[in-house]
Amino acid sequence: MALTRLLELLERLDEAHLQMLDLAALKKQTIMDNKVDGLIDIMNRESKLMKLIGQLEEQRAEAAFTFLQGVGIRSNLNLNLTELSRLVFDPEDKSRLQQVQQKLSNTLHRLKKANELNQKLIEQSLTFIDYSLDLLVGRPNQDFTYHHPSDKGYSSTRPGLFDARG
Repeated sequence: MALTRLLELLERLDEAHLQMLDLAALKKQTIMDNKVDGLIDIMNRESKLMKLIGQLEEQRAEAAFTFLQGVGIRSNLNLNLTELSRLVFDPEDKSRLQQVQQKLSNTLHRLKKANELNQKLIEQSLTFIDYSLDLLVGRPNQDFTYHHPSDKGYSSTRPGLFDARG
């Protein structure tokens, strides 16, 4: 019974993470289209999903503890699913647990990749905005000719976008 509850919670966690993956794809397109209002809406939806995932994770931990008590382990061990599956002796239950584990692992991996891509897109957008502002506004007392840094007449109050001296 405790294992069934744990499996149900793992399935629900996978579903919630799949929804996050859908939002990540939507976020990617919104970033590329430069739609700030859409991005804010997506982030609000992500926040609600993260709250749900946090609640499901708490319930999963409780179900795992209940399962451990059911198999005779009284301490509150924080076992991962692989370690937990070693305590399941029914081949059908063990197989189901391993399938859910693999499915959740794949979903989390895909979500991680999508989030990394979105982070890079946002960084590129911010870099482009900074560069565009430099082009539009310019730097104070900007001279458009080359001066060697050791020349006395050369002075820049703000390093350029590609200043490698950092």
